[in-house]
Amino acid sequence: MVSVSVAHDPEQKAIREMQLLQMPEVTATFDDPNLISSAGLVPVMRLARRAGLPHLITALVNIPGGAGADAAGKVSSIVAGMLAGADSIDDLAVLREGAVAKVLPGVKAPSTLGTFLRGFTFGHVRQLGAVAAALLMKLAALTILLPAAAPGDRDAMTWLDVDDTMRRTYGYAKQGVGYGYNKVKVRGALLAIASTSGGSCGPVIVGHRLRKGPVNSARGAGKFLTDAIAATRRTGHPAAAICARLDSAFYSHSVVAAVLAAGAKFSITARMDPAITAAISAISDDRWVSIKYPQAIFDEEQQRWISDAQVAETTYTAFTSKPRKHQVTARLIVRRVKRLNPAAARQGQGELFSVYRFHAVFTNSIEPTLIAEAHHRDHAIVEQVIADLRSSALAHFPSGVFNANAAWLTCAVIAYNLARTAAALTGTALGKARTVTIRALLINIPARIAYSGRIHTLHLPAGSRRETLFNKMFDAVMAPPQAA
Repeated sequence: MVSVSVAHDPEQKAIREMQLLQMPEVTATFDDPNLISSAGLVPVMRLARRAGLPHLITALVNIPGGAGADAAGKVSSIVAGMLAGADSIDDLAVLREGAVAKVLPGVKAPSTLGTFLRGFTFGHVRQLGAVAAALLMKLAALTILLPAAAPGDRDAMTWLDVDDTMRRTYGYAKQGVGYGYNKVKVRGALLAIASTSGGSCGPVIVGHRLRKGPVNSARGAGKFLTDAIAATRRTGHPAAAICARLDSAFYSHSVVAAVLAAGAKFSITARMDPAITAAISAISDDRWVSIKYPQAIFDEEQQRWISDAQVAETTYTAFTSKPRKHQVTARLIVRRVKRLNPAAARQGQGELFSVYRFHAVFTNSIEPTLIAEAHHRDHAIVEQVIADLRSSALAHFPSGVFNANAAWLTCAVIAYNLARTAAALTGTALGKARTVTIRALLINIPARIAYSGRIHTLHLPAGSRRETLFNKMFDAVMAPPQAA
């Protein structure tokens, strides 16, 4: 064996280290009026204009007095600020920096926008909600937001997920604050999101409501679901089947009745009341089927999954304490998982419940048992959207006035759906990306503005990894509208 030694020149090594340590002297000054920190706002707000956002606001929102003057410009300013990352009224000052006003004329000061938000009443909030619903339908006409599955596909379903979220508040002067189920002072927001299985696009928000902190989750959920199902049909394929997925907080006859009346399917987590417990106890041992679950093992000899999770199904009639017309008979799909700590089980539920934890789903889905159970678990997608909003415009509710916060929530929904549409225009790369990723790759890109005749040119960083994605969105938005 021959060893080879490589000579190292200490002088060359010292030169390389010195080059790495050397940095030019740098000074900083805020004096360039032609810079913009969020060049992506230009095509995204042009997208909003193409979808008719200013026209919809002018036609539908009518706030009297000086606060309501130029409502279209004020709502557009709030939405643009949220797209750039603003999560409070003061943060909307980002639109006043550099040359933003040159490419987005008419941006308003934060103080003006705060006065505008405080001018909202409940009726004006509903008017702005109508703008959000109409805008989503028009955005869906510009690009596919809820792609339809192929005929015969087992995933050929549009999913409507409904859940509420609580935002903690502090102080005693804020309207609509109360102690929620988490025993802290909160305001609540009810959200409905629509998505399709296996598609290249992420979910969009088709319904929203700001609610007082102590309000029960299921209060008003029937009417809310009716509106959300109608909005989902307008956004996606009109003939697509819709299944509403909800957690146990919405397990009530009024919610199920509203879903059925709207012609949709339902998949709701059932509360573990005595009737559900009795139905689960009646399921025989030979009907439980093991499923692929975390830490499961596939037994080659028996050709089945050996795990601590199993699924079974039975027929169940819910709401038997109500009049017969309110009772619903459907499938009860139950998943059971072995308890790691049997002592944690509630007393008085029998030996079976001390060994297993049960999760029951009440549904009228026609899917096979295991597929229906797995699809219900995908209801967790709504938590991803909630986390997305919390990391963006809903980091907190910025005002002490309830209706101002309700209008802020609606603007946040508009900004979210605009960001989703902009991402869809880039193809599949950002189809399911979160808003913070869309903001980093498409919106918050620095640029210098140059003028030539009547044309403004955005000079963006050379060699940027965001060039391809930005150009796809920019070209799609700036292209002339196609002839009808």
